[in-house]
Amino acid sequence: MAWQRRYRLCRGLIEAGTELPTDPGQITLQGEDLGAWVQAQRLGWDQLLPARAWMLENMLPLSPAGSERPSAARTQNDEWALNISGAAKEFHAREGSLQTVPRKAVVQLSEPDGRQTTVKLGLFIGNCRRRADKLTSERRAELDALGMRW
Repeated sequence: MAWQRRYRLCRGLIEAGTELPTDPGQITLQGEDLGAWVQAQRLGWDQLLPARAWMLENMLPLSPAGSERPSAARTQNDEWALNISGAAKEFHAREGSLQTVPRKAVVQLSEPDGRQTTVKLGLFIGNCRRRADKLTSERRAELDALGMRW
């Protein structure tokens, strides 16, 4: 039922002469994020029922996403590297140690592709302190090298 509702809202956009949204948050009608729905249909094209795929292709000008896949989620190791090599080292260079990182400390980092990433360093440090017994010796050594107060 929800699929048909969102389809009908998108069909209404087409009939009104409005272009379909391509990204989440672009158009919300009656509480439905149509951009997110359109993106989900295109990315999950292979899982659609044949009738639904036909409706999207012939009634709405939609096609499978192809190579336009969103970037993969970061792994725990990627997150650790971002927090340590980026945010923690930047904070350490600015403050001298990680002993007094406020709980709400946030660091803005520039990604290699030019995007800005927000790292909640205070939350990360607090979690490390609480879970110190579960950290590997290599990770503890990285934090110790930056002056971490346990």
